[in-house]
Amino acid sequence: MNTLLYSDADVTTPGQIIICDHRVQHLTKILKVEVNQTLRVGQLNGKLGVGKVLSIIGEEIALSVNLNQEPPTKLPLTLVLALPRPKMLRRILRTVAELGVPDIHLINSYRVDKSYWKTPALEDQTVQEYFVQGLEQARDTVLPRLHLHKRFKPFVQDQLPSLIGNRRALAAHPGDYTICPRGISGELLLAIGPEGGFIPYEVEKLREAGCDIVSLGGRILRVENAVTSLIGRLF
Repeated sequence: MNTLLYSDADVTTPGQIIICDHRVQHLTKILKVEVNQTLRVGQLNGKLGVGKVLSIIGEEIALSVNLNQEPPTKLPLTLVLALPRPKMLRRILRTVAELGVPDIHLINSYRVDKSYWKTPALEDQTVQEYFVQGLEQARDTVLPRLHLHKRFKPFVQDQLPSLIGNRRALAAHPGDYTICPRGISGELLLAIGPEGGFIPYEVEKLREAGCDIVSLGGRILRVENAVTSLIGRLF
């Protein structure tokens, strides 16, 4: 935790908050905060600043907060991702929040197991928890937006073209395709498939919707590695 994030529910009076949940354990056991100590704080979807510990009583920590910094700029990226396995999804949600991705669209694909859509990891509260973990690591406050699309064809035909708009769009897929570019500028939409990539029908539909098909080479990466490799390469 590089930044203590808090929400409106933690605010007691203007400029003061009380923390009384799992964050207390981290603050006392890991960071070993003491009264009068200062630490970095941020309000969810708000500004960053400094908090001063006023008191530590049992499982409650009171802090005064002074917010005077804007959160870091997000990447100019819309990420379209075939829904991964639940365990991997949790790691990816943290990672994309950490990297500054503002919009994530989870989509269906032929290789996505139907059971994945029933995972508790997609519940709103759980998603926010993983996003917050990524934001705390990166010293950011603004939650990414997550969109779910359980049917591939309607999404690609009816929604993807408007999402692309005037921006550049790439679909990453293993195979003999143009190598993914580096260090691009401007707004981008990036689509990444499931383990093993999209099936040929899906690749063609993505192409018809306006995506250029690109590759990282001959190696087939795990989805979580593909996400970080592609974003790092592009930005």
